[in-house]
Amino acid sequence: MAGAREARLYVRAGRRTCALPVAGVVETMRPLPVERVGEGPPFLRGVAIIRGAPVPVVDLDALLGGGGEAAPARFVVLRATAHRRVALAVGAVLGVHDLPAEAPPELPPLLREAAAGAVEALAALDAGLLVVLRAATLVPESVWEAAAADRSSP
Repeated sequence: MAGAREARLYVRAGRRTCALPVAGVVETMRPLPVERVGEGPPFLRGVAIIRGAPVPVVDLDALLGGGGEAAPARFVVLRATAHRRVALAVGAVLGVHDLPAEAPPELPPLLREAAAGAVEALAALDAGLLVVLRAATLVPESVWEAAAADRSSP
């Protein structure tokens, strides 16, 4: 365990497990009503009023090329910039874990599996969110299981 370990918030997006850096997470919450606003890319669900302010809601499964049809179970509110928030609609929040020592040193970047054109559309809409998501990773099922086992052992 030579390297620094970073706490990650593990979430489900469709069939994928994703790890978001905790430093960028503001809060998790039950999903709120979302108002569709004009035309936008398929991954942009619309805007929700969170803590009295309008916040864009991005469907993480749709961003990654999944169907994005399922109603989200949770919102993960991320800090896109010092004053802007974005909510990720996800299927589940699995918990906060460090990567176990036997985890591969390089997990696949989250946006590697983004839908065609989604990264460009996301960059045009919100460069701050793009920075946060570039630090996120996809987590193979074996790594997630090891992280969950590591946390449950005394």
